Amino acid sequence: MPDTSIRTDEYVFAGDDAVVPFQVQELDARGRAVQLGPTLDDILSRHDYPEPVAKLLAEAIVLTVLLGTSLKFDGKFIFQSQSDGPVDMLVVDFRTPNSVRAYARYDEERLAEAIAENRLSPVELMGGGTLALTVDQGEYTQRYQGIVALDGSNLEEIAKTYFRQSEQIPTDLRLSVAKLIERGEDGKPVEQWRAGGLIVQFLPESELRMRQRDLPAGDAPESDDDDEIDLVEDDDWAEIKALVATIESSELTDPQVGAERLLYRLFHERGVRVFDAVPVNDDCSCSREKIAGVLSGFTAEEITDSIEDGKINVTCEFCSTEYEFDPAEFLPKN
Repeated sequence: MPDTSIRTDEYVFAGDDAVVPFQVQELDARGRAVQLGPTLDDILSRHDYPEPVAKLLAEAIVLTVLLGTSLKFDGKFIFQSQSDGPVDMLVVDFRTPNSVRAYARYDEERLAEAIAENRLSPVELMGGGTLALTVDQGEYTQRYQGIVALDGSNLEEIAKTYFRQSEQIPTDLRLSVAKLIERGEDGKPVEQWRAGGLIVQFLPESELRMRQRDLPAGDAPESDDDDEIDLVEDDDWAEIKALVATIESSELTDPQVGAERLLYRLFHERGVRVFDAVPVNDDCSCSREKIAGVLSGFTAEEITDSIEDGKINVTCEFCSTEYEFDPAEFLPKN
């Protein structure tokens, strides 16, 4: 992967395809920021998705990278949506420490209708369904999976709902995707996908996350639902959300801004500390050996049904690599 870091006399900026962890100690907050360039463009260009599908998958990739790079062990973080819209599945697989792969599944006819009618919001493309966020530490451990409904919100809001319900950690985040026109080596304009994102949370060590509004003397108001109790946000968390709300979408994708410059703009008055960046690679884990292992588990009838023109052809959904096998490898020997 080419070195995309930005060098100055005083500091080396992470540049594209690198997650920048940060901490704002005075506000009791930590988070991660990222800008994806060549890695994202390679993934989307390989599949040649229609633009609305590519944009939706790009948001899912940014979100998965932000969450996956927080894992402190060898394993996977998997984003998978299943829904009833034109784009009925998004899958992003992040393997620690820095490998990501992704694909989308969509109905061509329904998508064409949605494009013609300009029904291109996330809720219109994905429809109703569920989003599963899975942490997998390997075959000898139990998977942890959080499931949240696709309820008509965008991925930002859906992720916030996940953290509020499953993790109970005050969380804010921003995602942005853009298709930029840049000049290629031959001087001709070239379209390139870029995306960026930022996630910020209260530190787990925080003693105070939210506090209940002080009530006047007397009995507490009657309520059958504890969620109806009026809450006041911690002042520091309110400040963080106000600052994050000032982020322009272009700041998350503009290579001239970069993660560190954005973090400085947001939090320099409070003192923001950045840590070593984590590179992100377009890296599929498929192999001929792994696919052969799967085919070895097929019955003779399933192998026979898989034969076309005397061969078994398998294409990886993630990286589009094609593998060709001789059926005789998997049929019973006479």
